[in-house]
Amino acid sequence: MRIELLPQAREHLTALSNRLGMTQVAISSRLVEWLCGEQDVVQAAVLGLYPEDIRADLPSKIFKRMAADKKKPALA
Repeated sequence: MRIELLPQAREHLTALSNRLGMTQVAISSRLVEWLCGEQDVVQAAVLGLYPEDIRADLPSKIFKRMAADKKKPALA
């Protein structure tokens, strides 16, 4: 898999890789695994899919939704 990074992001990834002693592939793999395991609203927020005018309200809305999901009884 190939990814496109802006130069500044590439520099940060290289620095992170060096600091943690991990390969860039390992870091990227963990990020993708984490993102795929998140709720759809979190995925959309991380990917910048929401309009600019509601982005400031997103964190509180996401936390409220996550809290409501935790309160729902599990289906048997």
